[in-house]
This record gives sequence, structure tokens and C-alpha cells, in this order.
Amino acid sequence: MKSQPIISVSGLRGIIGESLSPDLAADFVNAFCAGLPEGDILIGRDGRASGKMISAAIQARLAGLGRNVIDADVAATPTIGILVRHHGCAGGVQISASHNPSQYNGIKLFNPQGQVLDADAGQFVLDRYRLAEQPDWVTHENIGATLCAADTTTAHLERVLATVDQGAIQKKSFRVLLDSNHGAGSRLGQLLLETLGCQVECLGGTPDGQFAHPPEPTRENLQTVSEAIAGGQYDIAFCQDPDADRLAFIDENGRYPGEEYTLAICLDHVLQQNRGPIVTNCATSRMSADLAAKYGVELHRSSVGEANVVQRMQSVKAVFGGEGNGGPIDPRVGFVRDSFVGMALILDALTADSRKISERVDAIPAYQIVKTKVELERDEVPQALDTLESHFEDAASDRMDGLRLDWDDRWLLIRGSNTEPIVRLIAEASDAEQANSLCNEARVALGK
Repeated sequence: MKSQPIISVSGLRGIIGESLSPDLAADFVNAFCAGLPEGDILIGRDGRASGKMISAAIQARLAGLGRNVIDADVAATPTIGILVRHHGCAGGVQISASHNPSQYNGIKLFNPQGQVLDADAGQFVLDRYRLAEQPDWVTHENIGATLCAADTTTAHLERVLATVDQGAIQKKSFRVLLDSNHGAGSRLGQLLLETLGCQVECLGGTPDGQFAHPPEPTRENLQTVSEAIAGGQYDIAFCQDPDADRLAFIDENGRYPGEEYTLAICLDHVLQQNRGPIVTNCATSRMSADLAAKYGVELHRSSVGEANVVQRMQSVKAVFGGEGNGGPIDPRVGFVRDSFVGMALILDALTADSRKISERVDAIPAYQIVKTKVELERDEVPQALDTLESHFEDAASDRMDGLRLDWDDRWLLIRGSNTEPIVRLIAEASDAEQANSLCNEARVALGK
């Protein structure tokens, strides 16, 4: 191995042929199974060429452990969550490296409720994996079998459609450009949009992992999509990451407002219909706080990470939540970040009045987020947080996840990395200059 895989409570990720092998993936799932109840295991993948190989290795290991497998083949990550519950499985395995380049692959794990593992469950898997225990092989008559899932889209489709006014959206006949970028999102994405009566053109509709552009749905990576929609032929473009749990959009003029607006537009629409608590992570834009104030509801913040958002949503009985990286979570559908939820709700919002998507974006107060990092050893992080809390003594501070410093018009988050000797600095303000200034002041205060 030329490099080490990234293994944490959130799962596994590595480079095929270097830090990630079929054996390593199988060993990781072996540790996962040690904490599961009896029952079938559902397996899916995001379309990368290496996914089939990893899936075959995992299925062989599970068969040797006496576990039956339901193979969903290429399916989106939120779909895996739905299917785990739909089939009553003991757990689920999604083979995906999310927004990483094509040479990467990885594993996300799901509990019997169809949710990504929380920190405690993830730590259990990590501890068992590090023990490097030999598999508990079964005898030949108890070897597990594999069943191919005949229908991987209907259960998810029906849940999403139930949250919107399908008939009203159909009458609009929206012109939509869907950029699935050769990931798993096209399978359900095209079906959903066509069912909603949209005129759909799909870019990268073949889920083979041969990405037409870098897979993270950021402004820099979506330039070609922005150019494609700028001619005025579409009402909106939806852009998914490879496993389709994140969504960005581009307006009818070819403008990319940023991933943060996916959650903001969804929140604005949902809260018009159903007022109740909402949850975002502590690195999500202040737009969510503005919307909570607008509708007179409580905003609760969680630590960064999908599982943390979900736990908080469940504890406060939130009507909606998500992360600012384009990951809306609708409890009516499932407690997983879901690009299909985002597409359906945005179209429902566009149907509710005559405003275009660009006008809805402009109606939400705008902020600028700046992200950077500082090299710092892990054992130096606690002192660094103390230093910054003292330096910015005029800010309200919170130690939920690293250190978050809040002022009336801006905020700064400092978090230590779990995998690198760095701290990440994230600042948001009304303009980029002010946000950059916050990050630079923090860097100077740390002597960096």
C-alpha cells in the first residue's frame, strides 16, 4: 500500500490499488456485522468502476458469515436508507467515495432504521476493525445467499412525491437540466423529474463513474453546466454528487448561487406550510437562522456530520433539517441527506408562486462563506481554541464542535481535523472581505 485509507466513525475511504483493497473493505464490513441483529444486509454502490469489485468482495464475505444479501447494485445513498427499511434489513452498506475523484472509493454504513451510523455505533465498528478478528465462518450448509433487488426506485419515489403537490408541478412542465455526472443520481433523478411532468435533459445519465467534471458540485466544477443553461432554454439545472445525497442548483440565467441555497430554499418553502423546529449543523449558513426568525420557529444547531444533525432532529422533533453542503433532510422521507427531496421541494416552491428560481434566491439575505485551514498538531488544538476564545472576547462562544464564535452579523468556526494535523477555519459574513478578515485574524492570533 502506498498510502493509508481514511477510516473513522463515519466510514471508510481510500484509493483503489493503493490504500483500499477488496480485502480491507470486506474486513471493515466484517466488523460492522459484529454489532448487527440477525437479518439481511442491503448493499448498493454509486456507479464507480471499482464499486462492482468491492461489492463482490463484501458479498462473498457476508455469505461466508452466513448473512443473506439484498443487492441494490447502483443506487443513491438516500435510496439505500429507504431500502434498508423497506426490506426490513439488519443494516446497509453503500459503496461510495461521495465527492472524491474516480480513483477513490469507500463505504458508508446504515443501521436497521436506514440511517447512517452515529458516532457511538461508528466507534464500535472502528474498534472491532482494529482488533483484526478472524471472520466467524459458517459451515457450507449455512452460507448466505444473494437476492437482487427487483425494484430500487419505487419506495423512494413514492415517499418524495407524497411531500409535494404532484399535479400542480406537472401542469408547469418545467424545463430541467439534470447533471448526474455519471453517478448514481440519474436512476431516480430522471424518473422523479419525468413523473413530475418536467421536460428533462440529463448530463452524465450513465452511472459508470466516468465523471465529466470533478464530482463535487461546486461553482468551479460546474462551469460547463452553467454555460449550458445560460442560453435560456431551462428553468433550472439540478446538479448531484456521485451518490446523490447532495444537491446544488443553477438558476435560469446560468448563475450558481452556492450549495447553501439548496437547504435555504427548501427551508423557506417547508416553513411556509409547516412551522416547527429546524436543525442545521454549526457550519451551515446564517440564512437558516434568518428563515427561522422570519417564520418564528426554533433553530437548533448540531455538530458537523449527518448523523449529528439527524440525532438533533429526532430529539427536538424537527420538521426539517440538513447541512449547508447541499444536503436537505426531510423526516417525511427519511433521515438521510437527499438530493431528490431537494429537487422536488424546489420545484414545489416554484409552483407555489410565479417567481423564478433566481428571484427566490435574491429574496433571501446573502452571506459569504470563506473556508481555510491552519497546520496544527492534534494535541495543540485545545490550547488553540482557548487562545481564540480569549482573543475574540466580544463574541458569543460555543464549544459544541470545536469553537464557534458568533457576532450579530458574522461567525467563525474552528474545528480540529480527525484525519490531518490541521484545524479548519470557516467564517461567514455579509461580504467575502469581512469573512476573510476573520480567518486571517484567527491565523495571526494563533501565530500562523
